[in-house]
Amino acid sequence: MTVTYTARVANARFCGFSKLLLAWKGSIYKVLYKEFLAFFAMYTAISITYRFFLVDDQKRYFEKLSIYCDNYASLIPMSFVLGFYVTLIVNRWWNQYTSIPLPDRIMCTLSGGVQGGDEQGRLLRRTLMRYASLSALLILRSVSTAVFKRFPTMDHVVEAGFMTREERKKFESLHSPYNKYWIPCVWFTNLAAVARSEGRIKDDNTYKLLLEELNDFRGKCSMLFHYDMISIPLVYTQVVTLAVYSFFLVCLIGRQFLDPGQGYPGHDLDLYVPIFTLLQFFFYAGWLKVAEQLINPFGEDDDDFETNWLIDRNFQVSMMAVDEMYGDLPLMERDRYWNDSNPRPPYTAATLFVLRKPSFQGSTFDMAIPKEDMHFQPLEEIAENLEESVTRNHNLALFNRLLGSAPSPTGFMGGALRRTSAQLQRLTRSVSPDPSFSDAEDEEEKSVGRSTGTAGSMPSGLGLYTTQSTICSCGGLIMIIILSMMPSEIWYCSN
Repeated sequence: MTVTYTARVANARFCGFSKLLLAWKGSIYKVLYKEFLAFFAMYTAISITYRFFLVDDQKRYFEKLSIYCDNYASLIPMSFVLGFYVTLIVNRWWNQYTSIPLPDRIMCTLSGGVQGGDEQGRLLRRTLMRYASLSALLILRSVSTAVFKRFPTMDHVVEAGFMTREERKKFESLHSPYNKYWIPCVWFTNLAAVARSEGRIKDDNTYKLLLEELNDFRGKCSMLFHYDMISIPLVYTQVVTLAVYSFFLVCLIGRQFLDPGQGYPGHDLDLYVPIFTLLQFFFYAGWLKVAEQLINPFGEDDDDFETNWLIDRNFQVSMMAVDEMYGDLPLMERDRYWNDSNPRPPYTAATLFVLRKPSFQGSTFDMAIPKEDMHFQPLEEIAENLEESVTRNHNLALFNRLLGSAPSPTGFMGGALRRTSAQLQRLTRSVSPDPSFSDAEDEEEKSVGRSTGTAGSMPSGLGLYTTQSTICSCGGLIMIIILSMMPSEIWYCSN
């Protein structure tokens, strides 16, 4: 039976999981103690042989072998392989549980959709529900060893009341090389069609809803069958198992305590018992055992699914819902909050602390905003600011594109920057009152023209003059960017 401990960990407390460490049923101790004892026995046998039966030359050779195994054992990717494998196993394990067919939705649809309080109506509802339960039983009998031991033959299924003898004859007369768990579902659809033609199912919408619920039920049966047929690839399981076993076989030699008198690095102590190696075996081999238990949850391990309990529960509940509870309604009466516009269910003394907590209104309910930031702004000002921001961003984008397309600072880009600098300086010269600035600018323009024609063909040795020209060009480009981002009124004033 599944080991349930949910109530014991309902509240977090100091060392809350410590009590669970003493449990035996479903525990790691019960699953792993045989392998753990075998590993420790082999380690002890090798240690005794090394200490008391080997001569000095053999001991030296064993010590070199031990150091070699210890150095290269870390190359086996234990955590990586086991982590992915166990994650895959746990996800598959839960998906298999959610694929177990449950009759709750079908029984509610049958109870409300198939009309008739007479014997024929009762027979229709019970037979339809029994067909659904029979289909679930057949698929669970195909995938679960516990259910198969309970119903080893079809005679046991008939004797248990899931199938009549006439239905068994019809079932066995249909020859198919495949699993025939789906046959009761077909009987269900045929009988539902008869109920619709007789008027037991009042309208097509109810008939459609009933068939949709049945198809969902049958789909889960099919999914269980495919989970049983399609296993995790064998090579993956083999790789993980070989990785774990080979790692600890190497550890049997590599983790031995060597003679401290030989002065080997890391072998200063002789403790006899490899405590941390045993803990490592407990964790890694236990991890592998978790995957071994969960890879097929339809067995008879402590934590496997309680399939026989599910069969009993589903059959009893579904038959009660479609038979005894059909049309069985309690008397309607006014509830105790009939005239109360704000009903408040009472609290016990153990739950009064809930009333002291304020009701949650949202994560931004208590957020504070300065008053000056709470005024709406005119749409005209917002539009002007947006237009100016778009213009500046456009200029910056063109500048970044120009820099990204440049082949070399001393080639084309260098010449373009110098010409741009000269044009900018000519523009500023028209508003400059200093005549010396004009003469210097003419000379600089001539030198820019000469250097531009030869900059692309000079791979090295440009000298101080070319460097200074490049620096001036970069400064001119920066001035262009600044001017382009200035408001238009400043441009008009400068012109």
